[in-house]
Amino acid sequence: MNSESLASCLISLIGADKVTTREEILTENSGDKWSATHLPDIVVFAGSTADVSAVLKFSNQNKIPVTTRGAGYGYVGGCVPVQGGIVLSTARMNRILGMHPEDGVAIVQPGVITKDLQDAAHTVGWDYPPDPASRKDCSIGGNIATNAGGPRCLKYGVTRHYVLGLEVVLANGEILRTGGRLHKNKTGFDLIGIFTGSEGMLGVVTEATLRLIPRPASRAMLAAIFPEFTLAAAAVQEILNAGHLPSALEITDTFTLDAARKKLGADVFPPGNAHLIVEIDGRPAATSAELNELEQLLTTLGATFIERAHDETSCERIWALRREFSFSLRDTGLTKLNEDIVVPRSKLVELVTFARQLEKKTGIPIACFGHAGDGNIHTNLMVKNYQDPVVRAHADAALDELFTWILANQGAITGEHGVGLAKTPWLRQAIGEVSFTTHQALKTALDPNHILNPGKFLG
Repeated sequence: MNSESLASCLISLIGADKVTTREEILTENSGDKWSATHLPDIVVFAGSTADVSAVLKFSNQNKIPVTTRGAGYGYVGGCVPVQGGIVLSTARMNRILGMHPEDGVAIVQPGVITKDLQDAAHTVGWDYPPDPASRKDCSIGGNIATNAGGPRCLKYGVTRHYVLGLEVVLANGEILRTGGRLHKNKTGFDLIGIFTGSEGMLGVVTEATLRLIPRPASRAMLAAIFPEFTLAAAAVQEILNAGHLPSALEITDTFTLDAARKKLGADVFPPGNAHLIVEIDGRPAATSAELNELEQLLTTLGATFIERAHDETSCERIWALRREFSFSLRDTGLTKLNEDIVVPRSKLVELVTFARQLEKKTGIPIACFGHAGDGNIHTNLMVKNYQDPVVRAHADAALDELFTWILANQGAITGEHGVGLAKTPWLRQAIGEVSFTTHQALKTALDPNHILNPGKFLG
């Protein structure tokens, strides 16, 4: 079916204002933050669950590929329409359908921006904790598709821990509802868990019921400089061993600090080769007392500089600097291969040691920073002239060495970005053959014609 005939059929189903073949719109919907792109034949801007159902029923009957797209802020090519066909955008399904603090839930459409939901929860004195770094831009649907994380996962968990109910349109257009407003519900299989993190390959989320928690009354933070990364990494474990459970523990290596100093000014961070953020929250008196304990602990563990942040404003100032790290790395002029690997916490030092060895062997600088509390360290290969096929092959070989080491050390190749296209070559090694065939069986059961996000890690 050519684009003109496809457009005509879709317009008759859901209306002309939701269907386009305009070249600039096709281009805008051809990729995400990863390097790969592919033009779809058509883009559909769904406005309702009924629209999604009609499009999928038609596509399934005609075996037309459908790639669902949220805000397009993924890092692994997860929404690249590699087989053309239809890009199904949920960007217009962006309403918060209800804030219900009496039940501790919010009901939202998939196009809601994560920070908008957080702000809405704050206005009623509650909180939605998952906080990806791109929270001002990424959508709840995308968060659910990748089971997104963020700095506060250590204490509060990832997106999956906040999904209580889903409305999902299956590949054949049928509408499935699972879960709801209940915080406990053990009825049947965990279908919520199957769809959360499924990267758009099992169904299209059209509504989510999400858990809210009471907003902590206060937050505070310490930002510490250590002379060496090993001392900062050791401090992570000592903080936990001492009985503290911070809301965030973020670590940064020398390369990243140097890039930040170059972008933001040499005096922004005092001299030292590692940076550690410790954020806590809770009742004001408890937060104040714990902050003092943590400051004393960090001093005994070798911190050479400690900045205290006592309130929301001062905490956000430190976070603003932390969020500049990625931009600072981009300003180096190198292509940042943003890898979200995970290792057991006890292997943080070994990871960075291996990264330095790999850097020396390959000549590719490697920047390590991220969520030390749960072992999810963004290990970024910084590549010059990445578009050169020879350079790209060299970088891919370095990635293969990194992922091989990660898996040999009981780690994972992705903690929050997903597999998408970028990490497909390593999936079988990462999960094993039995798990891979189980994934395929689930895919075939729910999408027998393989129309949903085809060409990704299950083919």
